[in-house]
Amino acid sequence: MTEQSHADSEAAPDAIEDAIEFECDLPEPPEKVWRALTVPELLAAWMMPNDIKPETGSRFAFAGLEAAIECEILDAEPERLLRYSWRERPQPGDAARQDPLDSTVTFTLARTVSGGTHLRIVHGGFARTAMPAVAMAGAGCRLSLGANRPRKPIAANTPRLLLRAA
Repeated sequence: MTEQSHADSEAAPDAIEDAIEFECDLPEPPEKVWRALTVPELLAAWMMPNDIKPETGSRFAFAGLEAAIECEILDAEPERLLRYSWRERPQPGDAARQDPLDSTVTFTLARTVSGGTHLRIVHGGFARTAMPAVAMAGAGCRLSLGANRPRKPIAANTPRLLLRAA
């Protein structure tokens, strides 16, 4: 797997403030990566149990550790683009998190010259103090946080099992 980062570009034109961004090349083709992102059992191996249906407008949920994460598919172009809302609601009495987390996760897939997949993941729309589950599962990519400051990778976790099964 080839790792890439936005560290090479000071300010990416499509960078989002308050976003965690991953970008990498995977040897697997976009069809396999798409399945890993949209088949509930395969996505659960990487993230959390879920009932995703990759159709624009469909709602699904991740079974979070403390509460369900409510999602809605905003865009779904098979083997190319998947974007969904991500809404975490704090449990009553959770003093550590008083504010709900309303954010958006975008997966962009592009076929590489070698037949693999260039994968870009952007989880945007949350305070810098938040650490969403997508960030914790880094997809084997280099991670950068914040759009207007030098980018430094802060995670490089590899959930390769999801691609083996896809």
